Amino acid sequence: MCGIVGLFLKSVALEPQLGRLTAQMLHEMGDRGPDSAGFAVYTEPRPGIVKICAVASGGVVDWPQVATGLGQAIGCKVEVRTVEDHAILTISGDGDTARAWLIDNVPAAIVLSHGQSIEIFKGVGDPDDIACRLGLADFSGTHAIGHTRMATESAVTVAGSHPFSTGRDTCLVHNGSLSNHNRLRERLRKGGERFQTENDSEVAAAYLAWRMGQGDTLQRALESALDDLDGFYTFVVGTRDGFAVLRDPIACKPAVMAETRDWVAFGSEFRALAPLPGVEQARIWEPAPATVYAWQRS
Repeated sequence: MCGIVGLFLKSVALEPQLGRLTAQMLHEMGDRGPDSAGFAVYTEPRPGIVKICAVASGGVVDWPQVATGLGQAIGCKVEVRTVEDHAILTISGDGDTARAWLIDNVPAAIVLSHGQSIEIFKGVGDPDDIACRLGLADFSGTHAIGHTRMATESAVTVAGSHPFSTGRDTCLVHNGSLSNHNRLRERLRKGGERFQTENDSEVAAAYLAWRMGQGDTLQRALESALDDLDGFYTFVVGTRDGFAVLRDPIACKPAVMAETRDWVAFGSEFRALAPLPGVEQARIWEPAPATVYAWQRS
């Protein structure tokens, strides 16, 4: 099953409500994915500052000690803020280098994201409990995506929960299954990509990050995915300035979108969109198969 949601705000006045609205949307998808849940929130970037989000994958991680080691490795000051078993490490250095160091040197943690705007949080258990304990409703920002998971092909773990991110300020949630992810993972690994799970959605996220790293726009990267990714899927993707949706050519997974002058939203079912302000005036439609829907912040 699984449930996915996305909210892209066009109105600055709604930005303080981003977290609360996303939490309401995620709540509506709870019974589609009761095993685990996660969300990515995009906030206004601070010039010259990069955030790396990580979560303990088992046991306790001494985050201040990790911050000290990371700072020594990359040669810059590292600030750390913890939220439950998560840490947000803030640096003025290179996020790609910091991510690689953390993956190589802190095996008890999973690196969730890095970038100027993105913060990712996820956990195992009831989606409402996860959103509550990780403070989703308190977030202010420009756009967010979320996922509730029903694990049908792998264990229920924090590492296997969505969203997935490997590239700067880029993340993805996915409902479906890819059939060629192992072959694609090896291609991307040879190109220098680092994977932390066996989840096919991490491969899809890495593929899009790789395409955009080669110069593609988000729209073009998703158009290429139609040729390179086999299987059935609905993707909701975020970047620092963008938001996009793509369904595979068969489009067997449920999806609905809505747009007003203030926001664009996606849900696996309409009830995820029902709590949004002004939804009664929204243009509502089912996204077509093999069609990229993308929005960009001005």
